[in-house]
Amino acid sequence: MNTTDRYHTLHSGLHWQVPHRLNIAEACCARWARETPNAVAIRHEHEDGRRTQCTYAELQRDAERLSATLRRLGVARGDRVAIVMPQRIETAVAHMAVYRLGAIAMPLSMLFGPEALAYRLQHSEAVVAIVDEGTVAGVLAARAECPALRHVLAAGEAQGRADIDWADALAPRRRPAAPVPTLADDAALLIYTSGTTGPPKGALIPHRALIGNLSGFVCSQDWYPSMSGARRGEAPVFWSPADWAWTGGLWDALLPVLYFGQTIVAYQGRFDPVRAFELMQRHGVTHSFLFPTALKAMMKAVPAPRTQYRLKLRSVMSAGESVGDAVLAWGREALGLTINEMFGQTEINYIVGNCGRSLDGEGREAAGWPARPGSMGRPYPGHRIAVIDDQGRECPRGTPGDVAVHRRDVHGHPDPVFFLGYWKNDEATRAKFTGDPADSWCRTGDMAVMDEDGYLWYQGRSDDMFKAAGYRIGPSEIENCLLKHPSVANAAVVPKPDTQRGAVVKAYVVLAAGHTASDALVEALQQHVRGRLAPYEYPKEIEFIDALPMTTTGKVQ
Repeated sequence: MNTTDRYHTLHSGLHWQVPHRLNIAEACCARWARETPNAVAIRHEHEDGRRTQCTYAELQRDAERLSATLRRLGVARGDRVAIVMPQRIETAVAHMAVYRLGAIAMPLSMLFGPEALAYRLQHSEAVVAIVDEGTVAGVLAARAECPALRHVLAAGEAQGRADIDWADALAPRRRPAAPVPTLADDAALLIYTSGTTGPPKGALIPHRALIGNLSGFVCSQDWYPSMSGARRGEAPVFWSPADWAWTGGLWDALLPVLYFGQTIVAYQGRFDPVRAFELMQRHGVTHSFLFPTALKAMMKAVPAPRTQYRLKLRSVMSAGESVGDAVLAWGREALGLTINEMFGQTEINYIVGNCGRSLDGEGREAAGWPARPGSMGRPYPGHRIAVIDDQGRECPRGTPGDVAVHRRDVHGHPDPVFFLGYWKNDEATRAKFTGDPADSWCRTGDMAVMDEDGYLWYQGRSDDMFKAAGYRIGPSEIENCLLKHPSVANAAVVPKPDTQRGAVVKAYVVLAAGHTASDALVEALQQHVRGRLAPYEYPKEIEFIDALPMTTTGKVQ
């Protein structure tokens, strides 16, 4: 069977099986506490080098105790509980405890200041916030604007600075709270996602969305966790620098790893490319999710990692921006693997991407669907994806349009990956969909072209695309081209208003170590792009800067 036939067989053969009752805490923790209680769930490495770990039995025990405390504090089904902590064991415990109660976990980034925290805490009407030493000050500063926030529970070195200490909350004298039986459609998570206009919107996500994520997670991690390493007796170990407060860290790393009963590494420290390689060697990391920005930094810092480190890395997924063929080539040559790009968003995650390796009809390892440099990949099994126009009609192959996901899969069954809607924002929820509510397309807001083989080619956000001298331009292709020049560490392309052309292409460039800004380098970079892309795409203006402004999820602002 060739690669194309295998892809279509896999895509057409998958049927969603979502139980009527489902709870993330049961699926990701309680069942493993019963079946493999001594298996390590989380290894936590602190920035100062200290290491701790917890088994699934310990994770379950602490979740039961914390849920008893939360219930004593009045947390009821449907209440919002803010979890304002980084990658650490207590963060995972808090999530499991909240889900057990049928309450709604609201992860918030430790990078948020008081104003950002206050908006989300007030808008969500969160009743409890769980913090650590890095976030307690911000939450306490925001508290005055959040009348619904009744209690602040402090973990780590923040104990003694809030209403309740973690140690007391987990005191063994408390009887475990019985888990609340939740439906698959019940809300589990509230994640605030920044938009291009207006305040952040809270995406309400049900328990079933975890199941909808799994086909993409498994494929993007080269059939996680059952590929060749398992046959060599190497249990998978996952690590990603993605913050567990965001979809990338929670849905693409922590929860799916726990769903499969495997081990994830939590690292509480600032990302550094050299330290990333050291951490992967130290923990024997086999699978990872790395943002393109992180991969670019790692490629520049350590061009030949396998000559310096003993790596067990078998699979890497990347998302957030286009990886580009320069990084893809480095992955093949320097890491010995295919970096699988993935595309999704908080509301409908893990819907498109690649799979470097797969299984044949008899369960043997085989090639997946090969990545095509510059492509976002193909729809992951179980999802019906199309490129649609403004009227909601599917665009002909090769024609740009909005990437959209249908509420029903290729067999007509409901796709479990969908969010429930935006918190207290029905108008925004309606605007996200096109067509009959029960039989509609959900727009991503990302523009792409679908080729004859079903691969999607990213054109940019619908609000990032711009016209220059009448040409429609997407910045990602130009950024990728600039990155191939040895003097460029990173780049961002934007439109600059121009009275004659409407806009001209401007590039902000971060130089690689050892290179100096000059007029000659500007000319060299312009010729570099001009010689590889269309003449109208080269940057008419280049500005050298020390660093690009980044979002908390690692994307260029």
